[in-house]
Amino acid sequence: MTELIAVVTITLLAVISPGPDFAMVSRNSLLLSRRAGVLTACGIGAGVLIHVSYTLIGVGVLIQQSLWLFTLLKAVGAAYLIYLGVSMLRHAGTNTVDSSATPTAVSDFAALKTGFLTNVLNPKTTIFIVSLFMQVVNPQTPLSVQIGYGLFIALAHILWFGAVALLFSAPGINARLLRLRKGIDRVFGGLLITFGALLAVAGIK
Repeated sequence: MTELIAVVTITLLAVISPGPDFAMVSRNSLLLSRRAGVLTACGIGAGVLIHVSYTLIGVGVLIQQSLWLFTLLKAVGAAYLIYLGVSMLRHAGTNTVDSSATPTAVSDFAALKTGFLTNVLNPKTTIFIVSLFMQVVNPQTPLSVQIGYGLFIALAHILWFGAVALLFSAPGINARLLRLRKGIDRVFGGLLITFGALLAVAGIK
């Protein structure tokens, strides 16, 4: 029971902490659509399942202990976040709309992919999940229970970010903030570039 409480508590604290996942879901919900935001959240949950899967089969330990492999992961993650940020800055306000306009269309696959790649390439998620299973979960815990923990972690991400998507796509909030589309793209683009730069600096150090 103590192990379960620890997993739930640590997961909830990690999920609600701000980061690239929050930035992407908020941005897509505000500027694209509620559906895009929710699908981005689902993509994040799918990314979490990848982290959990390689952790359970032992690859997570290899990544954590292999300096060059972990540095490579950081570099790829940093490059992707910076790419997303620069793309937002370049296209900021190019499709400026008023509060009554129809949100920009985006394919379901594109929304899922954005959430998935943002999470799966985030080394902080790697550290969180590998550390959780190595330091909190007992090695003698049945595999079925560990898989259950992994599913809970993914579900927690989907529910939290799904709620974020519903909030930022609510008509009242969305209508007001949509007028600030150009500024929103710039803010979230700047945040993603900052996250990417911090990862790159950490990788160099």
